[in-house]
Amino acid sequence: MKKILMLHGINHNMFGKRDPKQYGTVTLDEINAKLKGLADELGVEIECYHSNHEGEMVERIHQAYQEEKDAVIINAGAWTHYSYGLRDALAILTVPIIEIHMSNIHAREEFRHHSVFAEIAKGQICGFGVESYLLGLRAAVASIEE
Repeated sequence: MKKILMLHGINHNMFGKRDPKQYGTVTLDEINAKLKGLADELGVEIECYHSNHEGEMVERIHQAYQEEKDAVIINAGAWTHYSYGLRDALAILTVPIIEIHMSNIHAREEFRHHSVFAEIAKGQICGFGVESYLLGLRAAVASIEE
């Protein structure tokens, strides 16, 4: 069975409370449940991981390399725009990386328009709320099968 790692970044534990205009009212647990349900339908295994600590996220990416995950989906939150440490860790991986965002980062504040991960990601999905996660999982599975 193919194994996919979903990485949730900084402040995502506050989904459901934080800025409902941008992120809706869905919680991180609800997002993870939807991902697990779709993973079951698609016949893949998904592990969801969240951290508010950049170093812990880097360590989890290193662990993913050792575990030979088949793909990684990442919504790094604000780290997307400046964390070269996370970018360098992700660049170690030899599997498809799918970058996702619930909001349309290109229609928000100027600083959110740039992703330091874009050059190493297979693709980016943004602006579809929770559906961005599900589209990201479908894209990861399709990328594995290519």
